[in-house]
Amino acid sequence: MSGELRLFALASSVGLGRAVAAAAFVDLANHEDRAFEDGERKLRPLESVRGDDVYVLHSLYDDATESVNDKLCRMLFFLATVRDAGAARVTAVAPYLCYSRKDRRTKSRDPVATRYIATLFEAVGIDRMVTIDVHNLAAYENAFRCRTEHLEAKLALATHIAARTGNAALTVVSPDVGGVKRAERFRETMSARLGHAAEAAFMEKHRSGGVVRGDRLVGAVDGRRVVIVDDLISTGTTIVRAARACRQAGADHVIAFATHGLFLGDAPHALADPAIDELITTDTVPPFRLEGAPAAAKHTVLSIAPLLGAAIRRLHEDGSIVDLMAD
Repeated sequence: MSGELRLFALASSVGLGRAVAAAAFVDLANHEDRAFEDGERKLRPLESVRGDDVYVLHSLYDDATESVNDKLCRMLFFLATVRDAGAARVTAVAPYLCYSRKDRRTKSRDPVATRYIATLFEAVGIDRMVTIDVHNLAAYENAFRCRTEHLEAKLALATHIAARTGNAALTVVSPDVGGVKRAERFRETMSARLGHAAEAAFMEKHRSGGVVRGDRLVGAVDGRRVVIVDDLISTGTTIVRAARACRQAGADHVIAFATHGLFLGDAPHALADPAIDELITTDTVPPFRLEGAPAAAKHTVLSIAPLLGAAIRRLHEDGSIVDLMAD
């Protein structure tokens, strides 16, 4: 790729951005973010981007200072600004991509938010979208007409668990049928790390009107170490339900993992359930809602900065993301 690699990180993502920049062997680029009295903002790069390969990083989650909609608007405006400033290529990097869970119509006149989000990003002129462990990979890839890259946190998790598991018998559990493919990809990665085959299991789950039903566990967990794998934890209901089922079926040790830890509602207390021995998330979303909560004592954060930094460096140099994600 001609031109310099420029990496910007916006607002609450600056801390993650610095770590990603270090992993990509580049300095974090400077920008102005100015608030006006009426709540509107002005963002602009403070260095030239003309002819450059520009990456704008912002994780789109709600926090105490900004709503997810504020963050989305800020990111869209800045992406459009660097395009207007002459960037040769513009890539949006959203480690946590908002509105990804509503990816199909389940009721009449339902929105398909994943497609609308794609339309917004494409309207400001991005060339590529990068995210991590999106809720529905097929929906994400089909929604965007520009190039998309999908990264997975499975390698970081597999490395972390393999170092602590040794030769113990392991079962990878999907907390619902919809996550079976995700869990299977992780099971394959985990097996390669361990040097012996991990088993697979899944939970039956039905959701209607926000109420989760179904408690049947399919697969062998008796006497085994269990890793429950999901893309995100919201209220924690799904993870706790799966952990309890595994315990009742004889699991020795239960690790609950999700790439994105939102920890909404009663999750900081619910996840303290003794059925869960370890709780692991990544820093796509900082665990600020767990601060001082009972679940914090069992919680570990894995950094996705090395993964993002390596991916950005490879994309800039037209390298292979497939090789990066290989087991």
